[in-house]
Amino acid sequence: MPSTLTKPARIGDTVEVVGHHVGEARRLGTIVEILGEPARPHYRIAWEDGHETVLYPGADVRVKPAKRKR
Repeated sequence: MPSTLTKPARIGDTVEVVGHHVGEARRLGTIVEILGEPARPHYRIAWEDGHETVLYPGADVRVKPAKRKR
């Protein structure tokens, strides 16, 4: 499934995974590590509930850039 990412994600960005079924909650997490090749990146995510997993982004993933200092 192709990713919906338009810019490369960076450490500290927020990841939102939308539910696939009615009533299924969205999941929010923070990118803590970028893995893989630039053509097929995947990320170590620290989720709101304290768990960490590796995520291969798909069509159900949105990445929101973290606020950066200028």
